Amino acid sequence: MTKKEILAFAESELHRELFPLELLEILAEKFPQKVCFSTSLGIEDQLITHFIFKNEIPIDIFTLQTGRLFEETEQLLEQTQNKYNQKITVFEPNQTKVEELENEKGKFSFYESVENRKECCFIRKVEPLNRALENYTIWVTGIRAEHSENRQNMPLFEWDEAHQMLKVHPLLHWNFEDVEKRINIYQIPYNPLHDKGFVSIGCKPCTRAIKEGEDFRAGRWWWENSSKKECGLHQ
Repeated sequence: MTKKEILAFAESELHRELFPLELLEILAEKFPQKVCFSTSLGIEDQLITHFIFKNEIPIDIFTLQTGRLFEETEQLLEQTQNKYNQKITVFEPNQTKVEELENEKGKFSFYESVENRKECCFIRKVEPLNRALENYTIWVTGIRAEHSENRQNMPLFEWDEAHQMLKVHPLLHWNFEDVEKRINIYQIPYNPLHDKGFVSIGCKPCTRAIKEGEDFRAGRWWWENSSKKECGLHQ
């Protein structure tokens, strides 16, 4: 399917206020074996995973094992797969590149500069992501507009020029209470760190709990003075 045809599909769906489950089903039907979902095992991603697995929607799910995840995140991966008796594909970084970086700059070079941090993110996240997205047409994410200032104007459907594919954000206009309510109703497993003030959970050295009144993304790369803190997965 061409870019023009994919964008025409997106345009045709914009006027419809679809529940995320309905949207996922439509995507899987319209683009068979060409839809993937990337999960970081955050609370939003757990809800989307539930929709896909519980309803047996033919959408492939993958996650990135950066090598620096919280133990709670790794345990949640196993717990989720066991609950639904389904497989989440794991992509890991190129170990040679990881070793080269750590031997040259040490294990914590990302604290020294934004450039170093983005280099680490590229090796541990972006390059594995690029491999994970190969051969797909649609990339589903768990992004919500509330996540950060630069995500508030994101469209439901957006063309990813770098990967030549359509990104779809089914929960874009949901608030945290919407997500949390359904996590409880459906009894979906979630990361216990969420109950300890961790709202956005990434690699352990780069994530902390936020304080009352702080921005949603304040716990990610908190030592950097920037209003746009991203790892390169969503630009």
